[in-house]
Order: sequence, then structure tokens, then C-alpha cells
Amino acid sequence: MDRYIGKLLDDRYEILERVGTGGMAVVYKGRDHRLNRLVAIKILKEDLAQDADIVRRFHDESQAVAMLSHPNIMAVYDVSRWGNVDYIVMELLDGITLKQYMQRKGGKLNWKEALHFITQIMKALSHAHSRGIIHRDIKPHNIMVLRDGSIKVADFGIARVTSSNQNTMTQEALGSVHYISPEQARGSHIDARSDIYSAGVVLYEMLTGRLPYEGDSPVAVAIQHINSVPLSPRELERDIPEALEAITLKAMASDVNKRYISADAMLADLEAFRKNPNISFEVPSPDLASGEDEPTQIIGANAPSAITQGGRRPVPGSRMGEATQRIPRPTASQSQRQESYSRTQIDQRQAPQREPEEPHNPWPIVGAVAVILLFLVGIGYFLYTALYGSWSNTTEEITVPSVLGYTVEEAKALPEVLNGNFRIVEGEQQSSAEEVGKIAAQSPDANTKVANTEGNRTITVHVSKGLDSPEMPDLYDKEINLAKHTLEQLNLNLDIQVEEENHDEVTSEHVIRQDPQANTPLTEGQTVTLYVSLGPKQTTVTLIPFIGQSYDSAYQWLSGEGLKVVRKDVFDDSVENGIVIDQSIPGGTEVSEGASITLTVSKGPEPEPTPSPTVEPSPSPTPPEHTPEQPAQVTRTLSISLPTDREWVDVRIEVNGINVYEATLETSAKVMMHDITYTPPAEVRVYLDNQPVIDEVYED
Repeated sequence: MDRYIGKLLDDRYEILERVGTGGMAVVYKGRDHRLNRLVAIKILKEDLAQDADIVRRFHDESQAVAMLSHPNIMAVYDVSRWGNVDYIVMELLDGITLKQYMQRKGGKLNWKEALHFITQIMKALSHAHSRGIIHRDIKPHNIMVLRDGSIKVADFGIARVTSSNQNTMTQEALGSVHYISPEQARGSHIDARSDIYSAGVVLYEMLTGRLPYEGDSPVAVAIQHINSVPLSPRELERDIPEALEAITLKAMASDVNKRYISADAMLADLEAFRKNPNISFEVPSPDLASGEDEPTQIIGANAPSAITQGGRRPVPGSRMGEATQRIPRPTASQSQRQESYSRTQIDQRQAPQREPEEPHNPWPIVGAVAVILLFLVGIGYFLYTALYGSWSNTTEEITVPSVLGYTVEEAKALPEVLNGNFRIVEGEQQSSAEEVGKIAAQSPDANTKVANTEGNRTITVHVSKGLDSPEMPDLYDKEINLAKHTLEQLNLNLDIQVEEENHDEVTSEHVIRQDPQANTPLTEGQTVTLYVSLGPKQTTVTLIPFIGQSYDSAYQWLSGEGLKVVRKDVFDDSVENGIVIDQSIPGGTEVSEGASITLTVSKGPEPEPTPSPTVEPSPSPTPPEHTPEQPAQVTRTLSISLPTDREWVDVRIEVNGINVYEATLETSAKVMMHDITYTPPAEVRVYLDNQPVIDEVYED
């Protein structure tokens, strides 16, 4: 197991898994615990960390890219050193490389899609160039295609600030030989136009599905960049618009002075073409040099770097060392396109097709051939030694077969693997757009030339475990509509199912639990079930009839079942005081626990009014007998204000310590009116939720 996995760098960055290896560093997926986000962490390889100059370059890389802030450039968040570990923290991109995308599309893209991608690439380069940074390694492998169709240019791995370092390193440039500019291949001074050339090659590959130059070795490919003219894209694909072909060839002009002067200039033509696909652009002359009699330039000690014969370049595919002064005859598409050019341009492009007159003196031709041979031998020696060291160290080479897209067992059974005695070794699985279980990466790379030694016959493969998918968020106790919105924002077209159930603690309409659990990877169209609370479980109670029972017994039964009681007192001539004469919900009905029921209670017959006494004449007064006077009973109506801070309230009334009324009332009535009958003097107390609100002695 990788020794870095599980480590916490600077008490902040946790390393989760290894996702790839570059020329200078190993890339891991990590988590930034301070900002709670996933990141990519690039750690400098241990064998390189011993070299102070490489460490400096590693940090310079991050500082250069940190200057950039653009939606089409991968962001750098942090750079640091933890113990003896040098690392960079970058944006973690959810996507695949443009190279992988083209492979999935069959090798080429339709021109509209290619236009969409190259426009974003040039916007990224425009931003970088405006800040003095040259990428130097533009290729589909360093361009990420995200899920939304946008792209990000990644891995400014050999980027340098132009003001501090004007010269590239040949070894670095040849790392991506199919995409390097002629000036990179020569080891000459480069500027932003070198990136434009490489972007042109990427556009060429997107449009045609093939590279402009192929060869048996990196040296052969590099020399073609310097000396050859690529086939026009429309010769390979007739559906490519002529204007887009012209943009491609101008970006790929071998003469840097005939190339687009800036990324913005190329963007302007791309935008003009987007608005009008029938627009016409000039295609620069394929001459190598910018002047008719430009002198030969020298690279290194004695090696020439340019051909002086009229600035003309050899035909693509001409043999190394073969002198030629002819440019390929224009194709039909090129001839048609030339009709829109000026007559001067047409004459200039057709002039090289005429057979040269026989020279009277053979020595100039002999001299020219000698110069060309010297140039080819010199540049070949220079590039070959830059890649492989001295001639004396060369050995027979073998080509590494491609095992990408196969399972490990299928790869082991491939004829090219068996015939070449290659050994397949499984490395760590990695995230990839490749089908799960299929080989997503191999080392050495497919079609790489390696020395024919036993050690080079081992191919380490990395099996795809699929793309890292968004994880299931934690939706516990979130309101159901908010939870659904959170899932919809993942853009995975999830099948969201909702199940309802009771819960004593989670509020109604809030999520109780979820399936799958939080932090589980999600896939497109997956079913997600959310369990939503209905609130506490409601226990049902079946009522019994209370009519004819005393209020006290009815109240005791109802309160024991968790029900609320509302009492309503009325006079009834036929039912004695305190007996229930009606109930709001009939017996036999099921009600939920906590429900309210109103009981109508008899107050007995309504008292008849006392008639006025009749005065009758009486005989002569007789002294009355002394009898004790009996006080008369009094009926008083109590007005009780109910609280407004609660929905229900328990009301209890006592007269002389005897409970004469008890009920649970809704407070929405605000005021309760109740009659009490007593013989003065009487002590009357009223309680609301066991708190006294009236405590008086009535004398009358």
C-alpha cells in the first residue's frame, strides 16, 4: 500500500487515494479538512526531491500557475513542504482527458465540437500568455473535459515565466514530440506562438482523428515538425469547413512569423468563423523560412537548423537526408480555396511547382545538397543524443503494445503480448472514464519505444474503478423539499422515492433516514429513498357513551386515556345536577390520543323566580316567636379570562374547598362564563393549570 495514503499533511490535507503519476510527481486525491472539499495533491517524487534545482522548479511551477485565475485553467490552491515532502494542492477535476474523450468518440470529433474545445483552449492560453506564462506542453493528455462540456488546461508541468527563462529544455520538449513546435524541436528560443502551434496540432487531431506526423522514433517525428508539411485536413476529412482548415494550418505554420501572433488573434478568427462558417481565410505559404535567401542558422556546435534553398521544406514522409526542393502539388480543395486569394499569393504558391532550369554550373547544387545533408545529420545527432545519450549507448528497441481497454486476462492473451514475451503486472486501481474492470492506464505507454531488455518487458497496468461519482449528502432532519432540491443539484437524474413513517423526535415532514447512507458514491439514475417523519405515532382511543353518567366519572375515564375534556353546563328540568346529557363525539368512535371531546352537563332544573310577597292586614301585633334566620342561596356568574399563550387550559373551581367544576377548555374563546351557587359567605377559588387566578370571599 502507498505509504502516503491516510497521511494528514500540515494537519489539513488528508491523502485518500493515488490517482496518477506524472514526470515529476505522484498525484493523489485528498480532502481539505479546513474547507471541507476534495482536492488533488501533487507530491514530488522522492528520487527527485534530493535535487535542490528540481525542488526549486517544482515550487516555481506552482507559483507560476497560482498567478492564473481562469475558468479554463486548473486552479492551484496551495504549495507547501511537510517534513521532507514537497507538495502542491490543486483543484480536483471530475472528468476525463481530451485524449480519452477522443478515443471514446472513435478518434475524431465533428468540427463543431472541435471548435467548442479549441475556443476554450485558446482562451486559457490567452490568459496565461497575458501573464507571461508559456505552457510548453499543450496536448490532449493535459486537457480535461468536464461533465458539463467545459474544458480545463492542466499540468503546466514545464511552464516557465518568460522573463526569467527564455530557453526551453530539449529533453522536456521531446516528452510530447507529436505536439512540439519546430522551434522546440530545434532547441531554439520559444515564445507564446509555440503554444499556438501545439494547439493547432491538437485541433488537427480533433478534426481528422490522426496526428499530422508519425514516425518510427521521436527523432523522426521531431524532424518532420521542422522539415515537412502536413496533409491538409480536408484531404483526410472532406466535411471540415475550409475556413477551419485555414485556421488550423495557420496555427501550425512552421515559420513562426507566419503563425498567429497571439492566442487572441487566433480567437478572433475562431469567433469570426463561428459567426460565419463560409468565411475565407488566407493559408500561409508552407515555406520553412521567412525570406528567400535567409542564411542557415546553427544550433549547438555545428548543427544547422534551417534550409536555405528558398525557404522550402521537404515533402512530408521524405527520407531522412534526402534533398528536395519541391513542395507537394496542391490538392483539389487547396486549389479551390486559392481562388479566393490574391493573384500574387496564387503565383507564389504555384511557382515552386515549375521544374527548375538545368543549372549551367553544377557546384551550387552540390553545395546546396551538402548543406542539407549536414543539416539533417546534425539535427538528427542533436535530437537523438538529447533523448538517448551518446551513440555508443544505443540498443535494439522494441515497441510496447497497447493493452488499454482490455481486462487483465484479455491483455495477457493478446498475441503482441505473448509474442513479445511481455509480462502484465497489476498496479493500483484508479478512477477513470474507462469501463470498470478494464485497463485504463499502462506503463510504459502504448507504442513507446524502449530498449530491448528484460526489465522493459514488464507492463504495469491500472484497472479502472470508474469515475469518482458525487457522494450521497447527509440529509438527516432536513425538510423534505430541501432534501429533494439538494439531490437534484447533483445532476444525476436520481429516482427519488419518499416513504413516510412516525417518529417521536424528528419533526413532521423532515427526513428520518436515507438509503443509500451519507457519503456513499452515487451513479446516474440511481434510486434514492428518503424516509420522512409523520411526527409521533398517534394512538387511537374508542370512546364509550357517557350520557347518564356523572361528569366526574366521565372526566376520570377520558383524562386517563389521554383525551382533553371540555365541559358545557346547561339547565335541564329532567336530569339532576352533574349528570352528562350529551357528548360531542358519540360512543364507539375512534379518536387520536390528545383529541378533545365536549361533555354537556346538567345543572338541574332552572330555579323559578321568587314571587313578590303579598301584604295582608294582620290582627293586632302579637310578639313573634324568636326563630333563627336562614341565609338565602346566591347564584353568581364568574367571568374568567383565559390565557392566550397556549391552546388548551385546565380550569378548576372550588367553593368553600369543594370542587364544583373541572374541565379542559380551548383558549380560543378568550373568556369563560360559569355560574356558581353558594350560601354567603363563601370562599371561591379558580385555578387555571393549577395556578390560582381568583381567590375571594363573597359575603353576598
